[in-house]
Amino acid sequence: MKPHMICHMICSLDGRILQSRWRPESYKPGELFEDLHDRIDGDAWIVGRVTGQEFAKGDRYPDTDEIFPRENWFATRGADAFGVVLDEQGKIVWGRGDIGGDPIVVVLTEAVPDSHLAGLRSDGVSYVFAGTDMIDLRAVPDILNQELGVETLLVEGGGTANGEFLRAGLIDEISMALCPAIDGAAGAPSLFHSDEEDADTPAPLTGLTLTHHEVLPGGEIWLRYRVENDAG
Repeated sequence: MKPHMICHMICSLDGRILQSRWRPESYKPGELFEDLHDRIDGDAWIVGRVTGQEFAKGDRYPDTDEIFPRENWFATRGADAFGVVLDEQGKIVWGRGDIGGDPIVVVLTEAVPDSHLAGLRSDGVSYVFAGTDMIDLRAVPDILNQELGVETLLVEGGGTANGEFLRAGLIDEISMALCPAIDGAAGAPSLFHSDEEDADTPAPLTGLTLTHHEVLPGGEIWLRYRVENDAG
């Protein structure tokens, strides 16, 4: 069964998510993202490779002669929440087993080398397979539900990963805090982003219904929308 998937982000008034570019420089969102994340209280959160790389501490996994079956492997199955990272080609060298106390689960393809699997095991990083040489996004939520009992999955960036899930028709809800800041320049990723090859691919949205609005102490506005997708 697919988990309920909530895209949770904070963004500028012009929909940009790279906070280092926001103006005025005096505005700082602080722990806003984390505070709202905790209020939603999901079973797991998922990010793309670029965002996941920000948490990595290692440089390189050593070569190995070991051969591992392309089967899901878990360092732990019991946790209040899991941090899930899409890493199609196995590029992230973790050097850690959790992010903020949430055990890491990496989504891979079967094409990753055995040395990477050995490294993940040595770091205590769980992994699942969702495709032969490309990640099947539609399979990922079901795997997380079946293997780890995830019922609420927070999609938390970057913009490209958010866009991929949106265009796949997998987002059930959007949680966004509009912050009193503006980017105002070209080049930064938006809340839902795409590369050039997907630029003309529309999301299968058929409706957005406002379910929550709240003015926060810092002048932010927290909005939550129920998303309706074309079932076809």
